[in-house]
Amino acid sequence: MDNVTKLEPRISAADLTSRKNTTPIVALTAYTTPMAQRLDAHADLLLVGDSLAMVIYGLETTVGITLDTMIAHGRAVVRGSQKSCVIIDMPAGTYEDSPEQAVESARRVIDETGAQGVKLEGGVAIAGQIAAIVEAGIPVLGHIGLLPQKVTKAGGFRIQGRDDEGYLNILDDAWAVTNAGAFAVVIEGTVEILAREVTGTIPIPTIGIGASVACDGQILVTDDMLGLFSDFTPKFVKRFGDLGTAVETAVEAYATDVRARRFPENQHVYQLEKSVEVAS
Repeated sequence: MDNVTKLEPRISAADLTSRKNTTPIVALTAYTTPMAQRLDAHADLLLVGDSLAMVIYGLETTVGITLDTMIAHGRAVVRGSQKSCVIIDMPAGTYEDSPEQAVESARRVIDETGAQGVKLEGGVAIAGQIAAIVEAGIPVLGHIGLLPQKVTKAGGFRIQGRDDEGYLNILDDAWAVTNAGAFAVVIEGTVEILAREVTGTIPIPTIGIGASVACDGQILVTDDMLGLFSDFTPKFVKRFGDLGTAVETAVEAYATDVRARRFPENQHVYQLEKSVEVAS
């Protein structure tokens, strides 16, 4: 028994709540087992984001991805991680209609993936859904500001909080999510001064994306920050790598070697260990 490696428990939603005003939360998106394995040692939170609709499936927005698809990717990320808190996005159309619908969808996600919680987009409008899911014993990560699931209705990806009405609405959303029982809240695409004010006002951690360095943590789409997704690059993305170019360079070298019959070489093929007589 002394030689058995004891795994550390996963970071929980409650652990992240306790990080308010302390060490910033490191959060990234993950959609697959191999990527989760590489991110796990460095991230506190892995979000199986519905951004996979665009990044993985080539859709124009996050709308259109199904709950079954989110669950399949959620299983993959849970399987590929040991330490990080795994949260899964509830896709559009799976929670807005009623608290009962929201709880049913959230239960499916948790029961079928083993994740630590779910994320919903919206504030005042879905406070009842958040409260119902939390009451059912499932941690909820909120999401306010720019809501990708609503971009078509909103007329595109627009920075939030630039006028008085929008500013006050997001403050109301922040308090609605907090009072409904969310353990933390993502603030996306929001003017810096507003994200800073929200962070300094509500008692739960804020996780910024295009928000403020003052937030209690930060999240980016992993494929954006690694240079793997280049259809468009939001202002808030800092590229910490250029793997897209590296992939293209490697594929070009592979194609060149195949066409020149330089690949495979002897070390890449299987030889018989002893000679075999061939009947004439």
